[in-house]
Amino acid sequence: MTDQFVHLHNHSEYSLLDGYGHVEDMVGRAAELGQPAMALTDHGNVYAAIDFYKAAKSVDVKPIIGMEGYVAFGSRHDRTAAEGASGGSQPHITLLAEDLTGYRNLLQLATKAHLEGFYYRPRVDRELLAEHSEGVIVLSGCLSGELARDVLRTNGDLAAARQTAGWYREVFGDRYYLELMHHDHVPGQDTVNKAVCQLSEEMGIDLVVTNDCHYVYPEDAPHQDTLTCIVTSSKLADHRRLRMEDDSYYVKSAAEMADVFPEHPGALRNSLAIAERCTLELTQRRTKLPEFPTPDGASSAEYLRTISYKGALERYGEISESVTERLEKELYIITETDFADYFLVVWDIFRFVKREGILSTVRGSAASSLVLYCLQVTDFDPLPYGLFFERFLNVERREMPDIDMEFADDRRGEVIQYCLERFGPERVAQITTFGTMKARAAIRDAARVMEDGAIKNADINEACNRLVRVVANHSPVSNVDEDEAPPREFKLQTVKEQSAELQQLIRQNSVAAEVLEKAMGVEGRVRNVSTHAAGVVISDDPLVKYTALQRPQKGNDTGLAATQYSMYPMEFAGLLKWDFLGLTNLAVLDRCLKIIAEHRGQKIDLYDTAQVPLDDEATFKLMADGDTFGSFQLEGAGMTRYIKDLKPTSIDDIAAMIALYRPGPMQHIDRLIACKHGRQPIEYPHPAIAHLLDTTYGVIVYQDQVMLTAQDFAGYTLGEADILRKAMGKKVPAIMREEERKFVEGAVRKGHSEQEGRDLFTYILPFAGYGFNKAHAVSYAYITYWTTYFKANYPLEYFVAMLESFTGAPERVQRCILEAKKRAIEVLPPDINVSKTSFTVDENVGDHGGIRY
Repeated sequence: MTDQFVHLHNHSEYSLLDGYGHVEDMVGRAAELGQPAMALTDHGNVYAAIDFYKAAKSVDVKPIIGMEGYVAFGSRHDRTAAEGASGGSQPHITLLAEDLTGYRNLLQLATKAHLEGFYYRPRVDRELLAEHSEGVIVLSGCLSGELARDVLRTNGDLAAARQTAGWYREVFGDRYYLELMHHDHVPGQDTVNKAVCQLSEEMGIDLVVTNDCHYVYPEDAPHQDTLTCIVTSSKLADHRRLRMEDDSYYVKSAAEMADVFPEHPGALRNSLAIAERCTLELTQRRTKLPEFPTPDGASSAEYLRTISYKGALERYGEISESVTERLEKELYIITETDFADYFLVVWDIFRFVKREGILSTVRGSAASSLVLYCLQVTDFDPLPYGLFFERFLNVERREMPDIDMEFADDRRGEVIQYCLERFGPERVAQITTFGTMKARAAIRDAARVMEDGAIKNADINEACNRLVRVVANHSPVSNVDEDEAPPREFKLQTVKEQSAELQQLIRQNSVAAEVLEKAMGVEGRVRNVSTHAAGVVISDDPLVKYTALQRPQKGNDTGLAATQYSMYPMEFAGLLKWDFLGLTNLAVLDRCLKIIAEHRGQKIDLYDTAQVPLDDEATFKLMADGDTFGSFQLEGAGMTRYIKDLKPTSIDDIAAMIALYRPGPMQHIDRLIACKHGRQPIEYPHPAIAHLLDTTYGVIVYQDQVMLTAQDFAGYTLGEADILRKAMGKKVPAIMREEERKFVEGAVRKGHSEQEGRDLFTYILPFAGYGFNKAHAVSYAYITYWTTYFKANYPLEYFVAMLESFTGAPERVQRCILEAKKRAIEVLPPDINVSKTSFTVDENVGDHGGIRY
């Protein structure tokens, strides 16, 4: 009997009102029960479709992708009083993708429901259902379904229900089924089931049994109830709230379903028949980039070569042999990996950025690319810093390059708008992310929903505060190497197992124990939908071919739709995430440059080292003095202390400190400082790699140094060294044994002893895990230097620029004013005769002017 039933009506935690189950747990349970397939039908979305598909495939359960849609009372374009009065209680309908065509139609329905039909809920209508009917299987729905409502509102008259069923049968043919389900304490369920059976007999429409699953096991019911209260801002004591009246909404066995519907064996078997006719197969799609329109029929690679060399002439005046050699290597790798279009699209975006005067930078390993420097995407030459391209892209590791673009945060929207106009609104969208319940938030939310019940609110609040305090103060015991940073996030179960204080609290305080139990039940569940802070997707085809879209979340004013798939499912669909980040410090610098031009008549090119020298004594003195307010990356007591001790004298010094000031590598900061100032001798792990560690005083700071060590000491190519770096970061024992063998053998071939190879491999191992990307550190070091340079040399203008940028942050404004006054810069109150809309330079104050609000 185990294979005679398939669950076709199931909600995961992505049914954000009342779903609870993790997709992995859902399909895992189906596999345990011997059920050959399972469907996912979340409310109004396909958020979890790809994760569900992959999870089901991993346990040999056939995945059926679907959605429980909402049907508009009339047209999806109408916003009627009747639907408004319903508070979003539009009729439901169960939709399943039969094949690839059905899947793509399901994406269209999910998209148009959000973009065209949203009114309280994302709604489809009959026009959309007819337009996108091919390959879609329809079940008539639960008690909130269109057919069930027709039955219940007409007191037994089935005329309206016949009309509804007739329309669906006409549009969907034998892909329309009448749905039978049963849950206790649901008024009208028996009436609807009786009517559905009658309609089936009269109209020849097949029945199918479903269970309205919202969680996986019966014991999940109270946790699902708690989560529903949290999401709907309800209290458990409120009997009018949204709730399931019994614990039957779980993934039942075929035998259990047969016990519920003994008189309908055919309807039970039909669940299997529907599963058998669903043949959707999805495979990971190769990332397809927008094709750049090149002139004169040139290939993307040819055109990239042309503009790279043209850019090199502009950058260098004369192209040296070393520049040519590096360009040729990079262009070869880009061509071999077929990413020329990607570089051209990035170049196109930055042409707009430069043309519009938007201050920008590129962070991450992309800053190591000479091609990007020649294309004026990046603005510092990677060659003097020893940055190599293979950390960013290499033929051995054929992964998509990741160019993280940062813009002045007040102008990021202009860049996104350009992409929208350049590629078309149907091909550009922001990326959806999901917020999950973290440990302390779960405790607070669990306590809140317990209020107004049998336990006094004061007792609940006290228990909540004590639990939060214990969890906040807990230091997790790490099972990893002591050189590795402890986990940043940990589960409440871990704290419960490790913390004697928590164990004592829940023994002595029953309220705390109950709060903790409820919190552990909802921890890690999806709580809300939001929009990725930086992620934008740009596609070669209309996005709806690969992902459903939806309206952006409140506060998102870019005008872009958002994907329903989050980042990793997007990658499975072959869509590339582009990071368009906004950085306040770039906005401050941009505004500062404009104020200097207005106030002093000086037009300063930030990237011209003749105008902004990189060895400015006043700049480095501010750092050595610990005067770090307004200096990018240097604020904060800990970093200020270290930068003051370091007394940097170069961009390299700043980059090293940025790289080291993180959990894990922080332990090496004191040694670097002592070695720089001669208080401790510089020691190298092996003389053969001393030249690789000179700029960091013998300390391995960067992942790049680990890769160069593998190249110089053990004969790796840089592409192979990049694979080694990633393997070291993951620390998979079997892989590490193989890599150690390869490293030692390579070291021996290079003339070193086997023991030297093993010793050096062991020495560099932890650094690969937490070492920093040098290109990223250098890129940020420039911004650190520039912010400090203008504070040192143009303090009046820089403080005005900061005050303008901090307008919405009163504490920052107050601190900024105090810091300005320390420098004898007068900050004047508003004056109706001279004040403008924000902070400005008032040239009539003192010898050099003051700040006027």
